[in-house]
Amino acid sequence: MRDDEIAVLYRRHVPAAVALCRVLVHDEHLATDLVHDAFVRVAGRLRTLRDPDAFNAYLRRAVINAVASHARHVAAEQRAIARLDPTEPLVETPVDISDRAAMTRALSLLPPRQRLAVVCRFYLDWSESQTAESMRCSVGTVKSLTSRGLAALRERQGEWMESADES
Repeated sequence: MRDDEIAVLYRRHVPAAVALCRVLVHDEHLATDLVHDAFVRVAGRLRTLRDPDAFNAYLRRAVINAVASHARHVAAEQRAIARLDPTEPLVETPVDISDRAAMTRALSLLPPRQRLAVVCRFYLDWSESQTAESMRCSVGTVKSLTSRGLAALRERQGEWMESADES
């Protein structure tokens, strides 16, 4: 599909999808974000859709799924917050830029698919199925790549941290 065809689909279907989503989430910015994510997912799979002419129906379904997923994420956050002990003081750990730089270097040494799996799962906070979909592989492959990537990071953690101390 050409860029101009995708632009036509965007102009034709996104405003109504945002209006639908806004009714569901009561937040203009969140609605726009969720619809854009849904649009990208559906447009990226346009060639594999059973009925490409039903793009609007696919987009609406993707928006509804995105809203449900967001609601589950928010509910999980709220449950985690509710479990916090309000009498326990929150201790903020200062961010050490050298740690971030060391981790970036560590990730760069992983094979590309392991790096992608680890970044999707832990930096983007995607589920295994979202990661599998984006990588076009099975959930089992994502689990394996993530496991091997984390093992390599743990194994070499000392080396990378030492090199960060030297820089």
